[in-house]
Amino acid sequence: MKITTGKAAFAIMFLLSAGFVFTLLVSANNQQQEMPEYEESLPLAASWAIPESVSFAGEAMPLQNFDTRESLDRELNATAYRHGSTLLTIKRSGRYFPEIEKILKEYGIPDDFKYLACAESDLGNVISPAGASGFWQIMEGTGTEYGMTINREVDERYNLEKSTRFACSYFRKAYEKYGSWTMAAASYNNGFSGLNEQVDIQRETNYYNLLLNEETARYLFRIVALKLVMSEPARYGFNIRPEEMYRPVPYLDVKVDTAVTSFEQFARQFNTNYKILKYLNPWLRRPFLTNSEGREYVIRVPEKDARIKAGL
Repeated sequence: MKITTGKAAFAIMFLLSAGFVFTLLVSANNQQQEMPEYEESLPLAASWAIPESVSFAGEAMPLQNFDTRESLDRELNATAYRHGSTLLTIKRSGRYFPEIEKILKEYGIPDDFKYLACAESDLGNVISPAGASGFWQIMEGTGTEYGMTINREVDERYNLEKSTRFACSYFRKAYEKYGSWTMAAASYNNGFSGLNEQVDIQRETNYYNLLLNEETARYLFRIVALKLVMSEPARYGFNIRPEEMYRPVPYLDVKVDTAVTSFEQFARQFNTNYKILKYLNPWLRRPFLTNSEGREYVIRVPEKDARIKAGL
């Protein structure tokens, strides 16, 4: 049988293509057979072990109860594997915990409440969808009720000292009401009315025995998970050298009871700039202060070489 030149070329190309495809199929099949062995060698996520005993503000968690243990397990693993945010919160604690700890001690509030600020904001001046602001996530109405100045020019929810004192006053009031630091912390999330409603419905005053909304039910466990991870970061896979922790910014207090027409010019008087002045005083919401009421405000200005000392 005769085969023309064109047909011969086509036949050769067909055979070569078929051979190439066959080679690919064989190679793919061999890779599929090898994959299980490769996948088995990959590192898998590990579940972090829960300590034998865990407490918040000196009050023990009933880890013998499966629901309590599993709730802590959930938050501990979520916190330990929330790498970027948790790592940043740990680093920020080096800058902000010293001031928070000092105020907590002054008010007689257990030191563990500093982790509540971490749970609320990751130690950042954030704003929630509901409008809660600052490290302690304070609502405008609540802050005003407790005597904080909140207007277009000044918002003391962003003042670390003022907002921490607000939080301490709340915690003290809540503890006197419930007789439990755990319930005091829970009420910070759910409010007195919300928590009281469930206490009345369920005839229960123990946080760990109450059926609460999803956010409040997880709240204490997230705080404790942060406490565990931040107290021993290396144990949970966070290897941070001491020099990598953020350091406090050295500052001086300047009292002001008059108007300030320009904070840019004000900053220059203290050998700094507008950026660093606002970094130390995020509660100053405008580049000026009318201060028509003649109130006294304390403005922080950096010490000499503060940016270098703090690593800014």
